[in-house]
Amino acid sequence: MAEGFKGYSMKKSLKRVKKALQKAGVSRVEVHEWRSSLVLTGKVKTWDEKIRAGHAVAHKGYKGVVNDIEVEGIETDEMSVPSLRDEFLEGKCFDVVIIGGGVIGSAIARELSRYDIKVALLEKEEDVAKHASGRNDGVIHPGFAATPGSKKAHYNIRGNRAYTKICQELGVDFKRKGALLLFYSPIMKVFLPLLYLRSKTNGVDGYQYLRKKRVKKMVPYVTPRQHGAFYLRSAGVLSPFKLTIALAENAVENGAEVFLNTVVLGFDRDGRHITTIKTNRGNLRAGVVVNAAGIWADKIAEHADDRFFTLHGRKGADAVLDIKTGRFQPLSMAMPPLRQRRSRSKGGGLVTTPEGNLIIGPNEKEVPFREDYSTDPEDINEVIKHIQLNTRLNRSDIITYFAGIRSCTYEEDFIVEASDYIDNLVYAAGIQSPGVASAPAIAEDVSKITVDLLRKTMDVKPDGSFNPNRKTNPELRLFSLEERARVIKKNPLYGRIVCRCEEVSEGEVRDALRSVIPVTTVDGLKRRARIGAGRCQGGFCTPRVLEIMAEELNIKMTDIKKKGDHSEFFYHETKGKVDYSNKKLKTREA
Repeated sequence: MAEGFKGYSMKKSLKRVKKALQKAGVSRVEVHEWRSSLVLTGKVKTWDEKIRAGHAVAHKGYKGVVNDIEVEGIETDEMSVPSLRDEFLEGKCFDVVIIGGGVIGSAIARELSRYDIKVALLEKEEDVAKHASGRNDGVIHPGFAATPGSKKAHYNIRGNRAYTKICQELGVDFKRKGALLLFYSPIMKVFLPLLYLRSKTNGVDGYQYLRKKRVKKMVPYVTPRQHGAFYLRSAGVLSPFKLTIALAENAVENGAEVFLNTVVLGFDRDGRHITTIKTNRGNLRAGVVVNAAGIWADKIAEHADDRFFTLHGRKGADAVLDIKTGRFQPLSMAMPPLRQRRSRSKGGGLVTTPEGNLIIGPNEKEVPFREDYSTDPEDINEVIKHIQLNTRLNRSDIITYFAGIRSCTYEEDFIVEASDYIDNLVYAAGIQSPGVASAPAIAEDVSKITVDLLRKTMDVKPDGSFNPNRKTNPELRLFSLEERARVIKKNPLYGRIVCRCEEVSEGEVRDALRSVIPVTTVDGLKRRARIGAGRCQGGFCTPRVLEIMAEELNIKMTDIKKKGDHSEFFYHETKGKVDYSNKKLKTREA
């Protein structure tokens, strides 16, 4: 009899799967095995039904769940691709090509740049950190929430411990302030033995129960509804997009190459080996391909005929509070409903940031479209409940909202491994929370797997010139008045404030525009220098920012974009006459 993954007979495995689907209330679904995975097909009425089916059959003896169920009224989601088409990469060859410029791909690029090999990172957007890595709260989780024995738990603990050193090397502001899990009832103390056991099992660094008075002393404005808290000392916070940018920049400084606006469209294979990577910028070759493509990693796997898993997007919305609120909340905290077992999210809360803002959220919502970053009143009303944890905070403190999409497998765990069927393909996929916290450890292991594969066909040696320390530029808001005066004396541009809310100078703006990773959009500038990130959200500084960008990039202001394709700030120059005879606006001299 045919054998399923981990030795289950096909007949017994499929019987268990069908029973699980019935229990979940899912009908009209067909199941079959493909290699070591389980494939679901058929058609259901709602997206929730599809997601429920995928989760129902997970952990039933298969390596992964491939969910190809169709949903009535919902079209197949397509990946956005850049409009750029050229032959810039045609015929180029690298030892390693990494697909995806998020925090995972960028961390892997930096790790691989420690070796004397040719490394390329391909990112389909005009900048790194455009998706999940730039759309989360930047918490470096302590490792408590991850399921014991999971890859999440393993990588979370290792990654958390690595951040103090890594952020010093990269010049990234990192604060290990700790986090509080508030108890909403005195009865919750009965859970303490379980909390201690889970922390010990996962290897969490530093945890203890704090009484109500101690919590009040730590956070003077904490809600009076709290009855003590479980304190996790090793929790930290950083800017996830600044971290991603720093990792990518340091990789480039050490010889790696980053190609933006570059999307992988397919592969050519010779049996079990990828021979050619097809992109919108030409076809290239690589000794090893690393799939770190975030929410689209399963689609990249499909290009290689190796889709043994399906990713589904779980949206989370967050609200950002004014920077003045930071003084009321010295560390992150949440009041999770521990009795709520069905949730696959940590529940959200109040999160501090290195800059001083507070972030409220996130919530969780399964969504059919993987790049749908919209927010609606329902999302915000759901996350706003956390504002009640601090008596000094008000809804009027909110200055903006954002949403991100988590890349989830139905097993709800990371995929960090070499492919079973393609001999030069490595996976870093399904990296949802705590992905940022786990990134350094994941990068170490993926780097090792990749180098081991390379060594089958070539000699790989460490690069003796590798420099882990990234070149950084002055950030005036962090300086004393005396330090500012010294910097301004050397370069008067640092004395010209462009963004009043965030105290960003013209010198800092120009520094960011001269990055080793090209910055071509206003949002790209915002990710690096926080320009427009304050209370007015760019209402004051944007005109001057556009002037500086036009000068530095040597382009017209009408060519400057907010966030990539089709996001220009202007249609045309008002001094000219406009020809409306064509659908596209044209400008001619007066």
